Amino acid sequence: MTEGLPLLMLSEGKEGRILGINGGHCVTRRLVEMGFTDNALVRVLRSDHGRLIVSVNGCRYALGRGVAMKIYVKNCNGE
Repeated sequence: MTEGLPLLMLSEGKEGRILGINGGHCVTRRLVEMGFTDNALVRVLRSDHGRLIVSVNGCRYALGRGVAMKIYVKNCNGE
């Protein structure tokens, strides 16, 4: 996952492909159940000081900044 960046680092409106989750068993399992699986496309809808609003597989989720740091993505916007 060294070529990826944490989901938190994507700007609003940007998309990324999930490369993996660097978290404990419970966090990883819960995120996978929500659709945060390898190669899934995730879009940052809103990023503010306390949370990240993202869309994955047509569903919107609010993630805390700590959890968003555990999800590694490849930027799909060519930046």
